[in-house]
Amino acid sequence: MQTLTGDHIAAWIERAADTLEREKAYLTDLDAAIGDSDHGVNMARGFAAVRARLDTLDRGDVGALLRGIGTILLSTVGGASGPLYGTLFRDAGQKAAGAAALDLASLTGCLEAGLDGVRRRGKASPGEKTMVDALVPAIEALRAAQGASQPDGAGEGGGGAALAAALARAAEAAKAGAEATVPLIARKGRASYLGERSAGHQDPGATSSWLLLRTLAATAGA
Repeated sequence: MQTLTGDHIAAWIERAADTLEREKAYLTDLDAAIGDSDHGVNMARGFAAVRARLDTLDRGDVGALLRGIGTILLSTVGGASGPLYGTLFRDAGQKAAGAAALDLASLTGCLEAGLDGVRRRGKASPGEKTMVDALVPAIEALRAAQGASQPDGAGEGGGGAALAAALARAAEAAKAGAEATVPLIARKGRASYLGERSAGHQDPGATSSWLLLRTLAATAGA
């Protein structure tokens, strides 16, 4: 595929819902160490709710679809993650307003807008042991891939192979970012109450962000 259409986004959500249900216990175990022990359950519930309502959302407008996904997540995920993931999708959707499909450049812009929303809402910066630690390197990888796919400055985001490869690299960067949260001391959220005891544990939000990007990459490469 050269672009992500509404149907591709829907397929991503289907795949993500399956993945989050399968990894529910893993995410909950991560959260049990430094949080409220509910991240896996909340994420699985939220994405199951989105999947159940996909047919009610407009797939012809990617921006509207992403905003709809964000609204459902906002009302169903619960905990601190609901507002953050809801904002991620809604702000990405606002950036994509009216678009029938996203190429590499526009997808990168949407994820940047979503990340900006998350950072504003959570007041988080890289290195504070949050989902931002996975999203920032992923978007940096997309920016780098975008530049590499346009050596002569022509085109917009490269072809299908470039899009799939860029998302694969972004997913790997997100995974590395999530793993790099292990030695960090949490500065935001419930985990910050533990102070230095939060070190030695992987952040569940960064991990679920990686899983979402991994499923997006798998959808693009299918």
